[in-house]
Amino acid sequence: MRLRHTLAATCGALALTAVLASPAHAATGDFSYSAVEANGSPVHVTLHDPVGGACITLAEAADPASSEPAFAPHNDTDEYAMVFTEPDCTGDSWTLRPHGRPASDRLKLRSVVFLRP
Repeated sequence: MRLRHTLAATCGALALTAVLASPAHAATGDFSYSAVEANGSPVHVTLHDPVGGACITLAEAADPASSEPAFAPHNDTDEYAMVFTEPDCTGDSWTLRPHGRPASDRLKLRSVVFLRP
């Protein structure tokens, strides 16, 4: 009986390790947003097939002390995009559906992570 429990626990641990050690994946499609450069010029940025499961801090909005947040994100990828008000996927967050409509200019963001549905 003990052997069966030990074997089951070992198999469960191996399965959990395999899930947690899975390599990064890419969201298929485009994620775009608008921002204002340091010189005050507007810019429209598109991330093509962004890395999924990892936090992406938006370069144009990375430093709250010297840059405005990005705005009006549009998630046209096949994954959910969770956008954050602060760098490093911190602060308030909102989730944008895969292949959704563009969000309003009022939605501000500084980082994003893509999550499989």
